[in-house]
Amino acid sequence: MQTHKIGLSTAISVVIANMIGTGVFTSLGFQVLGLQSGFSILLLWLLGGLLAICGAFCYAEIGSAFPENGGEYNYLSKLYHPAVGFMSGWVSVTVGFAAPIAAASVAMSDYFCKAYVFEHPLALSAVVILVITVFHAINMKAGSSFQRVFTYVKLICIVVFVFSALFYQPEHELVFFSPGTLHQEVFSPAFAVSLIFVTYAYSGWNAAAYIAGEIKNSNKNLPRALIYGTLTVAVLYTLLNFVFLYTVPLNELKGVVEVGYLSASKLFGAALGAKVSLLIAVLLVSTVSAMVLAGPRVMQSMGQHIKGLQFLAITNARGVPYVAVLLQSFIALGMVFTSSFESLITYVSFTLNLFTLLTVLGIFILRKKHKPIPGAYRSPLFPLPALIFSTVMLWVLVHILISHPLESLLGLGTVLMGLVFYFLLKKSRTPAEVNQ
Repeated sequence: MQTHKIGLSTAISVVIANMIGTGVFTSLGFQVLGLQSGFSILLLWLLGGLLAICGAFCYAEIGSAFPENGGEYNYLSKLYHPAVGFMSGWVSVTVGFAAPIAAASVAMSDYFCKAYVFEHPLALSAVVILVITVFHAINMKAGSSFQRVFTYVKLICIVVFVFSALFYQPEHELVFFSPGTLHQEVFSPAFAVSLIFVTYAYSGWNAAAYIAGEIKNSNKNLPRALIYGTLTVAVLYTLLNFVFLYTVPLNELKGVVEVGYLSASKLFGAALGAKVSLLIAVLLVSTVSAMVLAGPRVMQSMGQHIKGLQFLAITNARGVPYVAVLLQSFIALGMVFTSSFESLITYVSFTLNLFTLLTVLGIFILRKKHKPIPGAYRSPLFPLPALIFSTVMLWVLVHILISHPLESLLGLGTVLMGLVFYFLLKKSRTPAEVNQ
């Protein structure tokens, strides 16, 4: 059976498309509820970029050592214990990708409805998920081409949007730096809570790790995809949020989801702003597509190791795990019609960041217990990237737990449910899983 291998450009596009999506076009409205300094907000995005790059360095080394599909499920099973890997995979199977898919599709329909009156926005979200699912469930090559094209369009549109701000004269007074309150804001609970939304916006920097087994020359191209993709997005995010703050007064941004629409209306006028809102809706399709592509590879990896989940590893003649693709989209559709936007982001941020933290810490285990692989990638400035990422991420997780206890406890409940299922399925594991 011949399978289509993913090239470096597609792998980079998967990272970029997973990252540039719901968060950057929606989260600023929540951040300005607690922060009043433009400098503090831009510092948030710079810090988020630094975290993502540090994480990408660590994932690149771990992924180069274990170049297989599955992401954290694969890494944590080998570095810690199969139970830890299973819990991570369980989270990915149940909510890790489905919730962001749902959130991105809901944001997409919100932006669409700014341009055209549509009475059933959630139905539109569902249709987009279904169409993209069909693309990725049938043919990997067609899905890869779809992903690359939409990602290139997304990048071009964002660059054009940023450069358009050079010719705009804001009507409001810009105050980006307030020395008297800056220190208080940066070390305030509001800054930590806002960082929740920023880390969600940057989530996806590790997306290529989930499809590592299908990337050509994975030992070299996986680190390149992770690092090049993350650096590109970090620059664009900082510029894009500067444009949002430059064009829209802070008091108009508070609590608003469609931040991009507000900024476009200021830049181009209400009529053209609505068209830009439509364009942003189209760009969010790329985000949904990237997650529909990456997520099922975690399910497939679990199905290859665990007897009770073998149905997740079923592929079609082209090697696409179509059962996993369909299951993930089915869960996402359920979330579209049952969950609120903000609760989805908080819930999935806490749950996913928990396992991302464990994976980054796993680089210490990798270096201590596993012999270096010739030609494998080595993280620069070790152990600094791992220490920076782990310290800040632990701070964020603690503040999520304090400020959003319900969503955090639901996340922990999901993790513990995975542990229960691990022991229920333990007797049916294959020798490959037992020997990990």
